[in-house]
Amino acid sequence: MVTWHTQSFRELAAPVADVLGARTAKDLEKLRIHTVGDLLRHLPRRYLSGTELTDLATLEAGDHVAVMAKVSSTKIVNGGRNRPSRLEVSLTDGRGYLAVTFFGREHLVEYWQRELAKGVRGIFVGKVGRFREQLQLTHPEFVMLNASGAIVGSSEKKQLIATMSRSAALVGMYPATAKLPTWKVAECCRLGLATLSGADDPWPDWVLDAADVMPLADAFAAVHQPRSLAEAHAGTQRLLFDEAFATQLTMAYRRADASTHTAIPRRATAGGLLTALDARLPFTLTDGQRVVSDTLFAELDRARPMQRLLQGEVGSGKTVVALRAMLAVVDAGGQCALLAPTEVLAHQHHATIRALMGDLAGGRLLGSPDVATDVVLITGSTPAAAKREALLRAASGEAGIVIGTHALLHEAVQFADLAFVVIDEQHRFGVEQRGVLTDKATARPHVLVLTATPIPRSVAMTIFGDLDVSTLDELPAGRQPVGTVVVDAALRPAWVDRAWQRVAEEVAQGRQAFVVVPRIKSSDEGIGVVDLAAELSAVQLAGLRVGMLHGQLPNDSKDATMAAFVAGELDVLVATTVIEVGVDVPNATMMVICDAERFGISQLHQLRGRIGRGGHPGVCLLISSALADDVVNERLQAVAATSDGFELAELDLIQRREGDVLGADQSGARSSLRLLSVLAHADVITQAKAIAAEAVERDPERTTPGFVDAVQSIEMLAAGDWLELS
Repeated sequence: MVTWHTQSFRELAAPVADVLGARTAKDLEKLRIHTVGDLLRHLPRRYLSGTELTDLATLEAGDHVAVMAKVSSTKIVNGGRNRPSRLEVSLTDGRGYLAVTFFGREHLVEYWQRELAKGVRGIFVGKVGRFREQLQLTHPEFVMLNASGAIVGSSEKKQLIATMSRSAALVGMYPATAKLPTWKVAECCRLGLATLSGADDPWPDWVLDAADVMPLADAFAAVHQPRSLAEAHAGTQRLLFDEAFATQLTMAYRRADASTHTAIPRRATAGGLLTALDARLPFTLTDGQRVVSDTLFAELDRARPMQRLLQGEVGSGKTVVALRAMLAVVDAGGQCALLAPTEVLAHQHHATIRALMGDLAGGRLLGSPDVATDVVLITGSTPAAAKREALLRAASGEAGIVIGTHALLHEAVQFADLAFVVIDEQHRFGVEQRGVLTDKATARPHVLVLTATPIPRSVAMTIFGDLDVSTLDELPAGRQPVGTVVVDAALRPAWVDRAWQRVAEEVAQGRQAFVVVPRIKSSDEGIGVVDLAAELSAVQLAGLRVGMLHGQLPNDSKDATMAAFVAGELDVLVATTVIEVGVDVPNATMMVICDAERFGISQLHQLRGRIGRGGHPGVCLLISSALADDVVNERLQAVAATSDGFELAELDLIQRREGDVLGADQSGARSSLRLLSVLAHADVITQAKAIAAEAVERDPERTTPGFVDAVQSIEMLAAGDWLELS
């Protein structure tokens, strides 16, 4: 049971169903609205003053819109016997035109034509469609305005907008759905606003003064019932600050908490596992790997726990850097845990580390070097006997490195001396889950977070603000370039046939190929892995050894398929994104990504990073039938144009917003960033970070009720994201 310490947080955390009823609450879920706070932070896209016309050039097919425009012309087309008549209306903003069509019996059509007199302004709400290459609204809801901007008529929707117009000088146009047009969303917000007592503000007066923002209750009124655009802007600024401040306050308390803990220094020693590994590495470390390694060794030797994020391009060698740090810790007498988000990635880490270490991972086996240590794997599907053995070796300290999924968080997993925790893809785990693992140590362990998703500095500051950041931005010697080509399956279907021929040619040269599909089973949206693998085996790639891999296969089947592909026993692997990270097959030189528009920019870059890891250049083909969509085309062409993951990450952030990039929207979970854009609002974030630092100085014990609630709300959302993604 959550306990809120301030009335404002308690009121905003109330389920929206308590205010609006279960049916409306269900409809609001499509707008990511679950609580009263979500509802009141669902702000209008724009405000209409009764005189300002909508720029019709900004409309796009598929949008639910509310437009204000003038009637340019009307025309009745009689339907004939037993067929409805239709009214064809042309709207204008003075520059362009938008078609509107109504269907109905003759008397209704004539009534609509009288209401929609030429030159009269109105608000039209509906979904933008496309007919004969022209945008149009079909049967939109509408209200007409007289010369002074007042609503004409007395229907329910007209009454509502009239009420809004009387209580404020502006009418808000909200993001809406088919079931919830803008005026219904406005009514929901009005009812939500009425539930707030306005009795207390969650922040102390000194915070409001430092941020120069209005009280919270005033801010909600200002954005939903503004008397002017300036007032609406001021209200929005307060809500933006709240999002930034809650996040930065959480990060500041995490940093303060970390600084109070002590760790056991783990100094790297010569002549141990680290020295032995370096002597047998089949490649030369890059300058970046050496610099980051030196940083890690220095922090591991401190009495304060390391809290560091290591980000780097796909294939930049993060695993080797992490392994060298882990071996330094083992040399110093400690144990290490490597936490991976999926079983495929956990198995891949286990195989890669054991391959790099060779007999150094032999533990106490006969013939192993004296310095050798056990490297064990624990996942949810590990057979019972193997799991018992791995648990014993972890608890006894014989296993210097324990690799696993969130199964490592189970209370049965114990360590003799857990000194170092490495977490791969941090945004797939919540802070609470990270804490479960670190709490298994007798002293606070050092923590290193890895991510192969390049993170723009603005995101790192907001989401990973409790971690120091290191970056590997150069690829190891020997990595081959990967050429990327976009294939338009709709306009050039012959190119798709050529893609499969190209795969066969690559295999004929002794290489291997990945084929990536966004879904397991075929649907109206496209073919799935199962059907495509069967089709390729029988037709396009007949005679080749084609394997299939997806998340619903039994674990032993997945392991066997992946092992066969790594060993060269399969020519082509048709898979979902289970191969997105961590999979290392140097002989794989080609990748075909089907329905590429279904993937984000960073995900495409991740997938592409699975090829070109050996001695031959790679080829990646992005197949899409949706290139007529300008946004899709821009996204795919951007991936084809550059291999710079950081440049692509910035574009990804612009196109998909922060929640998508970090996984929240993809998981269905709610992001704490509803309004804030870490690119557009860097100044707000910077201001909030400074005020948050002062807040921790003033209240290090976290006794301010609003501060307690803010941190609790952020941690709850973080835990929710992890639960959805795990």
